[in-house]
Amino acid sequence: MKNKINIMMLIASVLVAGAFIFPIWSISLTAPQYPEGLGLYIFVNKIDGHKPNDVQSINGLNHYIGMKQIHPDDIQELKIMPYFIGFMIVFGLLAGFINQRKLIAGWVFIFLGAAIYGMYDFWQWEYDYGHNLDPKAIIKIPGMSYQPPLIGSKQLLNFNAVSLPAPGAVFIGVAIILAVISFLMVKKFNTCNHLDKFKVK
Repeated sequence: MKNKINIMMLIASVLVAGAFIFPIWSISLTAPQYPEGLGLYIFVNKIDGHKPNDVQSINGLNHYIGMKQIHPDDIQELKIMPYFIGFMIVFGLLAGFINQRKLIAGWVFIFLGAAIYGMYDFWQWEYDYGHNLDPKAIIKIPGMSYQPPLIGSKQLLNFNAVSLPAPGAVFIGVAIILAVISFLMVKKFNTCNHLDKFKVK
């Protein structure tokens, strides 16, 4: 069983490493004048467009309604997250090889806590992005805000905005599930070993 736990935590750590390759979130925008759509991919260390010029196009549209432009270099979270993900990869490997319940449980709770905080921080970023508008904007609609949805779809003027987890977030979710299973396996393994000590030989 110990080998299975090692393998599962190894797989979990490899899945987390996938967040460096695949985006963790996706925001798509579609409108009659943009039938091919515009969109953003949010990685742990950068923001890219669904297509090569999407970020520039979205910034151009934002200028007319007074929304802030997206400058990935100014987003502090994109500078911090790569170090956190790297730490969790190493921590996951260590927890798997040592097979201690406390380490595996700590890995799970840290990741879950970071995920919850990350969602809240993302919501705050979206709120600021959609509500703090330039009063000198070319297009001004009283009472209108442009906050994208955290998860799901929302109509913003003539644009339909869809916000969903991307493959990187799915990999992290599966990694957490594997770590929870590993934790339960360690508990069962330790219980069986404890009972074996009291068996009559």
